[in-house]
Amino acid sequence: MSVQELYRQKRCSAADALAQVQDGDFIIVPTGVGEPPTLLTALSEQRRRFHDVKVAQILAVRKYGYFDPETVEHVRHVAFFFGAASRSGGQTGWIDFIPSYFSEMPSLIERGLIPSDVVFAMASPMDEYGYFSLSLAADYTMAAIAKARAVVLEVNPNVPFANGNCHVHISQVAALVENDDAVTEVGLPKIGPVQEAIGKYVADMIDDGSTLQIGYGGIPDAVVMQLTSKHDLGIHTEMIGDGILTLVESGAVTNRKKTYMPGKMVATFALGSKKLYQFMHRNPALEIHPVDFTNDPYLAAKNDKLIAINATLQIDLLGQCGSESLGHLPYSGTGGQVDFVRAANRSKDGKAFIVLPSTAKEDSITRIVPTLSPGTHVTTGKNDINYVVTEFGVAQLRGKSARQRVQEMIAIAHPDFRAELLAEAKRMNLA
Repeated sequence: MSVQELYRQKRCSAADALAQVQDGDFIIVPTGVGEPPTLLTALSEQRRRFHDVKVAQILAVRKYGYFDPETVEHVRHVAFFFGAASRSGGQTGWIDFIPSYFSEMPSLIERGLIPSDVVFAMASPMDEYGYFSLSLAADYTMAAIAKARAVVLEVNPNVPFANGNCHVHISQVAALVENDDAVTEVGLPKIGPVQEAIGKYVADMIDDGSTLQIGYGGIPDAVVMQLTSKHDLGIHTEMIGDGILTLVESGAVTNRKKTYMPGKMVATFALGSKKLYQFMHRNPALEIHPVDFTNDPYLAAKNDKLIAINATLQIDLLGQCGSESLGHLPYSGTGGQVDFVRAANRSKDGKAFIVLPSTAKEDSITRIVPTLSPGTHVTTGKNDINYVVTEFGVAQLRGKSARQRVQEMIAIAHPDFRAELLAEAKRMNLA
């Protein structure tokens, strides 16, 4: 049977595709805009016919109907990472979460520690050889496909066909639906003077020829905007967004000086504009790979001068980062921060930056604290921290004693809180 005949045989409506789901199933959905809206809308509309179905995803972009505390016994969202759509449910307890390093999620699925009964994913149109591209998010989804009983694809002509280990053959697919709606676009965060100041400190420490991992947020993007005059930068990251596209268009990114996969940009998911998605289509300079490849600290560290730029919510005087919760309340997730901090630490001449404004709530709360707030989920530990940057400067903590760290951290705290922090440090016998 030809691949075109197989395609026609497996094409169906979203309602009919739900026949692949059984009570008790664990459905894996890709990161961000890799989520299939037609399938998830159909599941939402018919959620009451199911029992104990879970839909697991690292970052939900849309708040579908099954995000409903009244119907969690039918279909429940399980978060690997919280965002705007899922955060309130996580904080009130009707959305559960599974903490994990992003790089290890494929392994957890392969070992059966995270189930994968069904995969729902967005995909590009099929090529002449019968392959679809999961260009928007290969992440843990490729591992889930290898384990799943049923793979259901939502095929959309607006999804690019990217190169890399992100391809699924029609023979692996149980059912597919078609949708030609525009792929969800996610704009760049707002950048203010604090973000710009932090961005300048970081940008000044990035040499020509460096390879970048850039997280999502106003500060990482503020760094990117100040790198357009650099030369021969490379990209090895988990997320490709419009900030990176800006660097490519400016000529700052060439990937020529990369010491691992030279000439290639590497990412595991995309989050940005229509322009970005079009840029990705069959681009020989870009490859999308599973996250256990992109975020593996050993592999990423093969890039000399690897620069990791990630944000945190709160940090203590020894350098412990609470990047994913407000006290005990979940806010985001572990993601790939630790993966790339460790990768940059291993890299020859690498630098790992943790960035944050010095205060919150209109300068009424310090984000640099003597100890993390009770219940805070520690993301990056004190032994991994390299550079910490606020709008007041840069602290370098690796190789420093506890007392030296306290001095460095107080120096980049907001001036209104430095005396208070010093007094607390003395009370803890750290100053």
